[in-house]
Amino acid sequence: MDMIEIATHLIDEDTDQPRYQFDEEALQELMNSIEELGLLSPIKVRTTGDGRYKIIYGNRRYKACKMLNRPTIPCIVSTVTDDLEIYLEQIAENLTREGFSPIEEAEAFHRLLTDPKFSSSTKYLSSKLGKPESYIKNKCELLKFSNAVKKLIVSGTEIRKDKLTEDQLMPLKDLPMEHRDSLALIMARDEMPVSDVKKIAKLFKDKDISDRTKGNLLFKSGHELIETWATFEHNRKERAKAAEPKEPVEKKEKSNSSAPIVESNETVEEKQTVVDGMQIPVEPAVASSAQPLVVSQTPQAVSISIALQRMLSSVPSHLPLPQEVVQSLESLTSGETDNLLDGINKLINNLEKHLADWQAVRDAAHKYQSL
Repeated sequence: MDMIEIATHLIDEDTDQPRYQFDEEALQELMNSIEELGLLSPIKVRTTGDGRYKIIYGNRRYKACKMLNRPTIPCIVSTVTDDLEIYLEQIAENLTREGFSPIEEAEAFHRLLTDPKFSSSTKYLSSKLGKPESYIKNKCELLKFSNAVKKLIVSGTEIRKDKLTEDQLMPLKDLPMEHRDSLALIMARDEMPVSDVKKIAKLFKDKDISDRTKGNLLFKSGHELIETWATFEHNRKERAKAAEPKEPVEKKEKSNSSAPIVESNETVEEKQTVVDGMQIPVEPAVASSAQPLVVSQTPQAVSISIALQRMLSSVPSHLPLPQEVVQSLESLTSGETDNLLDGINKLINNLEKHLADWQAVRDAAHKYQSL
């Protein structure tokens, strides 16, 4: 195809072409280059049958020449008339150009797939444009987001404030609309890396968390959401660990009941107790006296002492609940909160019964002691 000079006033822009966003600063730089060196690359046009020409590609160069009042523009005149071939050529050309935005790509692919005038398939587009089918499908996924999100989408992988990359958006694309767009805006505002976006998306996809709780989480910052995810994952692992079947431990008692029962004062490793899936660090119980506890030799005394020793060994020394344990309540589902309250009530009821029993034993012991 030969290149010819065509009068600028005879050339029309193609308003249906895939690319419609033009950066003003980049356009000014192009004008400066054309003014200094001339137009180095011609634009491509087709005839429209009325002595005029319509641009196939080169709109930005045409705009720059027109703003510089250049009387003619070097052009390549195409003989292609098929709309699909022309549109594919426009996309292919723009894919090689800087500034063709992800949303422009997505809209172009979507039009080729859905417009009856084209009726293309993903497989066909992949073969014609040399792009994997997954590339085309992922671009189209960007159209799920609202306009407020779309206008923040930029090319490349650099994380920038108030901008979004495709990699940041892909983990969020399958979330419900009421969560998807709000989270995308939070990710842009807080410059969240892709690895963190994936964790937050996983949190919002979890079916164990109620929609009400998820709605409340949208008031958090991106970094606070990561902290919530970490707490939630920790609690999940602890619940799974608590649910694992325990190895049966055979309890052995000394057969010689006349031997004294001694509570050891040796240092014991710190233990943990689990309340409705949450692990709370506790200290093991130790005898209140520095001397070994030696009980009476009578069968009755041995019996009550054994009961006391069992109770002391099963009840840990008191430690205040860590603040992070209390804060982890935020990440519980409504069902988990109900289970937690039920467990607490059972615990308190059981402890109150033990307390009543041992208060009665203590009062009786004081009574016999005074005789």
